[in-house]
Amino acid sequence: MSDRVKIVLLLLPAISVIGILFFGGLAIGLMRSFNYMPVIGLTEPNVDAYIAVFTDRDVYLSFLLSFHISFTSTLISCVLAVGAALLLRRVVLGRALINFLFQLNLTVPHLVGAIGILYLFSQSGVFARLAAEVDLIQRPADFPALVFDPFAIGIILQYVWKEVPFIGVIVLANMQTLGEDYESVARSLGASRWQSFRHVLLPLIFPGLMSASVIVFAFTFGAYEIPALLGANHPAALPVLAYRNYTDVDLAARPEAMALAIVIALLSAAMLYFYIRYARKRVRG
Repeated sequence: MSDRVKIVLLLLPAISVIGILFFGGLAIGLMRSFNYMPVIGLTEPNVDAYIAVFTDRDVYLSFLLSFHISFTSTLISCVLAVGAALLLRRVVLGRALINFLFQLNLTVPHLVGAIGILYLFSQSGVFARLAAEVDLIQRPADFPALVFDPFAIGIILQYVWKEVPFIGVIVLANMQTLGEDYESVARSLGASRWQSFRHVLLPLIFPGLMSASVIVFAFTFGAYEIPALLGANHPAALPVLAYRNYTDVDLAARPEAMALAIVIALLSAAMLYFYIRYARKRVRG
């Protein structure tokens, strides 16, 4: 028996469970999205739910909001993570402690971080009260709306706070593996610090950076709990909109919720496909 067959057989139980749960749930959701729910008397499949989804203006607003949250938080997290990795790579004294502190919030659940954002940045939070105390504003309600705002600033703050260490750990590991030989050669040939980073180091760490950013983008686009806790009521992120339809008292709204969930899955897959395709072209280039 070859090693490849052994690996497949060892992974088969886990892959089977994941495949059944994922594809089974996806198949059930797909059937329900076509109005096929015999439990409540829907036995004739149709595409009414998809027509309702694609003709609903709120869906397009929710898509733009979800894309804004994912793209902006991923971009800011990548920039800050690379900057942090560059600084941490040069730390000599107390490196272990600093790395530990940098990675500390990786163990903090997203909901705990969201509650922290809520208590700190809301218009009745700590910063609003401090600003009122020092007469920067007349009252806490005058503090800028960073939570429950239409631009999802609070949501982006939470994701950036959480994902910068995740991306930074991957980028820092890549940098430490590469060492500084390539940059030293570039500097000896007359390149500036920015040129050695832009033309030497960045292309070398780009594959790891793109892999981490793909994970962050996919997670933030499909996440429900943070937009539900920190987001505005309207427009709502796509997962929040789907959940609201699913928990509607009218069971006839379930097919629209399932259709919206299928659309989210397809959009995520399509965006990840083009994202990875661009990354591969960039790496090959």
